[in-house]
Amino acid sequence: MFSPIIIIEAMINGLLTGAIYALVALGLTLVYGVLHIINFAHGATLAAAMFAVWGLNAGFGIDPYVAIVIVTPVFFALGYGLQRFVIGPAAHGDDGNILLITLGLSILIENALLASFGSDTRSIPSDFAFSVVEAGPFLLSSAKLVGAVGSLVVAILFWLLMTRTDTGKAIRAVAREKLGARLVGINVGHVYAVTFGLGCAALGVAACLLMPTFYVNPRIGGAFVNIAFTVVVLGGMGSVPGAVAGGLIIGVVESVSGLLLGESLGQIGIFIIFILVLLLRPTGLFGARV
Repeated sequence: MFSPIIIIEAMINGLLTGAIYALVALGLTLVYGVLHIINFAHGATLAAAMFAVWGLNAGFGIDPYVAIVIVTPVFFALGYGLQRFVIGPAAHGDDGNILLITLGLSILIENALLASFGSDTRSIPSDFAFSVVEAGPFLLSSAKLVGAVGSLVVAILFWLLMTRTDTGKAIRAVAREKLGARLVGINVGHVYAVTFGLGCAALGVAACLLMPTFYVNPRIGGAFVNIAFTVVVLGGMGSVPGAVAGGLIIGVVESVSGLLLGESLGQIGIFIIFILVLLLRPTGLFGARV
């Protein structure tokens, strides 16, 4: 039987990891909330962002946290361009086409990464990854603590953007009623592209916060997007607060399950939560009832 201190420490570390999960899920839920589609290229885009962070460090010695100011705007521009000039025109207004296009982009990005970097796993060597912060009887990873704080700051900025700016109002208007938004003069195509760009920008930040403690290979995005999808379903499709709450809950469940069942079985708890939410509350914690 584990002592209460060990269990509480596992829960705290789960919250720190869950904050990163929330950031990855944030882009997924934002795109769904406006475009009403699941972006199947989400995981591959995260892998590309992580390789970008690794490349900046390996080639130019840029610290992953400093790389945020480079990677974030680049991936916003990438996401904007993909939606405005590739996904939107190729979809011809059909959501089913968008799903197929993002699936194709996922395959394209993953294979481009395989061709460029091979299947080897890469990481960024850093002494900071092994440093810890003492909080009473608990030992917390410094890098995870920075990642959690950074993720929550980004989530707050997203919330402020959505609730306090004209861009956010336009995004919410398009999400609620696309035709009505177009009739009052909102450029729906631009709003779609901005939303997709913001989703990719969130992945850029997540990649910078992940790389000090994690590794990257061309297929790593799949593991994160599976968890992110569970987070989105738990929190409520399209809900930014739901993505944050869902990420924190899933992080704790994964950490405690790993402690009790072993690291290799740690994700069983995540999928039990996923099934229970689908059975008992399909709209999620913050999703609107229909």
